[in-house]
Amino acid sequence: MTSRMEQSDHERRIGLFGGTFNPIHLGHLRAALEVLEALGLEEIVFIPSSIPPHKNQDCDDPIAPAEKRLDWVIRAIAPHKNFRVDRIEIDREGPSYLVDTLKTIRDRQTDDVTPVFIVGEDAFAEMGDWRATKELFSLVDFAVMTRPPGQLANLEERFPAIAKSAFVFEDGGRRAWHKERGHRIDLVPITAIDISSSLVRDACRSHRSIRFLVPESIREEIESSGEYGPPPENDRSANN
Repeated sequence: MTSRMEQSDHERRIGLFGGTFNPIHLGHLRAALEVLEALGLEEIVFIPSSIPPHKNQDCDDPIAPAEKRLDWVIRAIAPHKNFRVDRIEIDREGPSYLVDTLKTIRDRQTDDVTPVFIVGEDAFAEMGDWRATKELFSLVDFAVMTRPPGQLANLEERFPAIAKSAFVFEDGGRRAWHKERGHRIDLVPITAIDISSSLVRDACRSHRSIRFLVPESIREEIESSGEYGPPPENDRSANN
């Protein structure tokens, strides 16, 4: 494991940012940028899910069609040279299981590229209930985002029990290493930005503007799409 630790800082590492992105918002973009900078990643690859296996479709709080969410992601990240999108889960039939995605991405990468899957601390703690948890942690590196308040300081506190014994922890629990495969998990503090996809959807349903919650390049399209409710009756900020 020593050699793996010594080599890690010299590899080309790319971030994989998966999610429903229902819809993508400024909090997603800021988090991706901060992880990229904190870990020295070469780029961030956004991976919109097609059929998220851990989220139930709710007629009162719908998930927009996959192709529409993908289009919003593409347009939202267009100005950022270190961001790109991968439609791997949109093109694959059936639920978007992470283990299948990571296997495919890992197998098509060259040996000098290490994928780093980016996940929030709440989702990280729930990964014990995901498909093939032990295998997931043996495939790629992970970056676990944490933010105030109650910022997580030690990965061991929320590490899925089913996979915890496979890792050794260091730096006060802010980093972990897979004992057999050498993959690493980093705890990455990010800025607390109180924006969520549910907040955007709620604003749409309440006839309120989503200006300054999502990139301006997709704001009008989301509001007028009817996916989350009718467009706002009056966007007063447009005149200010």
